[in-house]
Amino acid sequence: MTFLADPSVCVAAATTWHRFDRVGVSVVYPTQHDMTIYFYKADQPYGCFSNFSAHSVELAGRSWLTAEHYYQAQKFLGSDRDLFDRIHAAPTPEAAAKLGRSHMHAYRPDWEQSKLAVMGEVVREKFQRHRDIQQILIATGDCLLIEDSPVDYFWGCGADRTGANHLGQILMRVRDELRRLELARSLMCDEDCITTNAALMDCD
Repeated sequence: MTFLADPSVCVAAATTWHRFDRVGVSVVYPTQHDMTIYFYKADQPYGCFSNFSAHSVELAGRSWLTAEHYYQAQKFLGSDRDLFDRIHAAPTPEAAAKLGRSHMHAYRPDWEQSKLAVMGEVVREKFQRHRDIQQILIATGDCLLIEDSPVDYFWGCGADRTGANHLGQILMRVRDELRRLELARSLMCDEDCITTNAALMDCD
């Protein structure tokens, strides 16, 4: 089963829904494990999964306007400092992407071997930093996440949906990491509560 859903009002051919409310975020999501969420543009449903979404990141000692700014700049790390700085200063993610995709400048020699790690780094930072979209990501449960790009067969699924969908895969891995962190924090909190209650009982 597949659907394209707004994170606040999901509409899909599903029968079981749960409501997830934390830090002011209210999202509705399906419980089925065989459902797929397609995302693409930042102004469309689940737009926060796009690297173009308006969520800053802090990496390499700098603040970056969006994840796309950071990703595109890393293509020129150590090889073209001027272009690296121009991408950092770009006013929009679209402008950063245009600069980064220019074929007039050579990428750093190890880019093809490094780009998956760079994308993983910036996506992880983005969702760890912004609690609101972190909860939206976690609330997708076990849904398959697919970047529905009609042109990108590496990061997305491509026009015929046979692409590698590496961005979707990274998002699902980050989702698993965040879920484990939440569970660990919850367990630590429970242990602290038990310790506190035991101490109060001793005082009695």
